[in-house]
Amino acid sequence: MQGRVAFVTGAARGLGKATALALAAAGADVAVADVNEAVETTAEEIRAAGRRSVAAVFDVAQPGSVRIGVSAAEKALGPIEILVNNAAITTNVALVHEMRRDAWDRELAINLGGVFNCIQAVLPQMLERRYGRIVNISSVAGTLGGQGQASYAASKAGIIGLTRTVALEGARAGITCNAVVPGVIATDAYYAIPERLRDRIVKRVAMGRPGEPADVANAVVFLASDQARYVTGATLVVGGGIDLLTF
Repeated sequence: MQGRVAFVTGAARGLGKATALALAAAGADVAVADVNEAVETTAEEIRAAGRRSVAAVFDVAQPGSVRIGVSAAEKALGPIEILVNNAAITTNVALVHEMRRDAWDRELAINLGGVFNCIQAVLPQMLERRYGRIVNISSVAGTLGGQGQASYAASKAGIIGLTRTVALEGARAGITCNAVVPGVIATDAYYAIPERLRDRIVKRVAMGRPGEPADVANAVVFLASDQARYVTGATLVVGGGIDLLTF
């Protein structure tokens, strides 16, 4: 991965930041993006580690902003060879019959539409260069569902379908597209959940504990590397066995 150029969205904190730093540690130059200006801190840490980095602040739900951000990143670092779509929100918690349509639309626009927008901005030059690694961050909510999380679960399930489609369309052009499916991961969002509820959630995990952001980041680095050159259209669950049915 030495000298490859990567672009990571949702990189101000959590899984996105851990992934950006892991890609840099593997030798990539990394452009980072987020709606939060704190993403500049991630870029600073990457530069301090000896790799090139630039930060962009934009909303992935806005196609024009995405194109501007991608163009700026390529001007600074070169053509994007690795795209990691991580940006997402999970603020719309309601039962289906009580869910506001505008909240549904917003979550789908960011979580699924944002992935589409970023792929559409980067894919043409990947096809031209006949090389590309795209890794989309889904969730076990997209495979198992989640009570009160219809919009989040639908968006994350949609990512898996989009991933497989892009994998098919890019396979003959040297492009792979895969999805990482995190389970319960110890991020700030996890620790914001009341402890009693956290304990209930972790009991569903076969390993009996949450994963770390580095566990997800390591999976992304593998799929973005040439070690995974024959892997495409895959969904890699990083969940400690949360997807295993036990009775």
